[in-house]
Amino acid sequence: MRIHVACLLAVGLLACTTSRTQAPEALTAGGEGALPFIEDDYGRALAEAKARGLPLFVDTWAPWCHTCRSMKAYVFTDKALARHAGRFVWLELNTDLPQAAGFQEKYPIDFWPTFFIIDPREERVLVRFSGSATVSQLEKLFEDGERAWRGGSQGAEAQLARGDALYGEGKPAEAAEAFAQALAEAPTDWSRRGRTLESLLSALYGAKQHEACARKALEESPQVPRSASLANAMTWGLGCVLMLPPENPAGKALLGKLEAKAREVLAPPSIEMPADDRSGLYEVMVEARKTLQDEAGTKVIAAEWLGFLEAEAAKAPNPEARTVFDSHRMVAALTLGEPQRVVPAIEQSERDLPNDYNPPARLSSLYRTMGRLEEALAASGRALEKVQGARRLRVLSERSAIQADQGKKEAAVATLEEALAYAKALPKAQVSQRQREALEKKLTELKAK
Repeated sequence: MRIHVACLLAVGLLACTTSRTQAPEALTAGGEGALPFIEDDYGRALAEAKARGLPLFVDTWAPWCHTCRSMKAYVFTDKALARHAGRFVWLELNTDLPQAAGFQEKYPIDFWPTFFIIDPREERVLVRFSGSATVSQLEKLFEDGERAWRGGSQGAEAQLARGDALYGEGKPAEAAEAFAQALAEAPTDWSRRGRTLESLLSALYGAKQHEACARKALEESPQVPRSASLANAMTWGLGCVLMLPPENPAGKALLGKLEAKAREVLAPPSIEMPADDRSGLYEVMVEARKTLQDEAGTKVIAAEWLGFLEAEAAKAPNPEARTVFDSHRMVAALTLGEPQRVVPAIEQSERDLPNDYNPPARLSSLYRTMGRLEEALAASGRALEKVQGARRLRVLSERSAIQADQGKKEAAVATLEEALAYAKALPKAQVSQRQREALEKKLTELKAK
């Protein structure tokens, strides 16, 4: 399980901020999957869980989140999950929608997707985990949720359950201590070691203990088998070290060691993991090279990354699965200085998914980078016809930048003012103060020009 560095560092274009859309049926997390998800109705799911005496499994997702879409396209559709249908009541929540605001106020979400297993009797979180998962990783998560539901765990399992509960309560520092204790008490071959390390690193990140996170990734990784969990631990570790301030004396050494481990993970023999996870590891490696101001090294990794993504997209079973790779293809191509290389693919995504705002929003940014400003403005308009919620703020901000590039200052100012007015009307749980402040700063700078 993992969460992409775009969510960690906010480096990905059009990634990892909340939004709302009238999403097409094909993008719902339940879709034609193997589990009987209730869609976007927490009250109904909670009542059903209470009536049936079962814990509640919640998948919080968003249409802009490529990892969420990867889960939908490659995991939740796996028929091997069907045998677990009776273990929980299942709920998927599109956090772009206004009806999800109440859930987000009760259970704040920092990373997408985030999975919750909730005790419906007290609405207490038993397990909270952010990132993607394979079928086998999900099955371990199910077992951990049921163990916490029943109670009575001992040793490392008890510490893992305590960490999960603390993380669910929004106490990442205390959760990290429990996860670390679980690893210390567990035998070397403990089947939960990889999952616990990922939980520990995400909790340390959430507690802003970035140096401790990077060090733990290095310290604990030798005991984790060569697996998706090991790859995800390297992604978390690199993401954490990239958050360290430049003046931190340990930063460069930690970065070098984690980079070396990440290269080992990507080297043969190939680890079985979702393509989206492998792509996330490439992404942090690109950011690491940028941090070290190694332009040549950055482009070498970006070229390998883009080649990998193009190959994965070519064998995707359908347009929804293929579009999982669009945002990372775009970032890799921009890093290479070759935006035109991905334009045809994203234009195809817009044709294939006419109700999805992501392709025209991405095209707007690509066209602007290429100096095709009229096409950029038109693509922005197409995205605005479909997008609402906090994601609309990003599209409006990009539209204002296009108008400013065209020399249309008054229009650019008006667009930012529209974005700010819209931001003030959104539920607080679905737009951050940081987003509002960024828009205000941009508007002030634009007016001053």
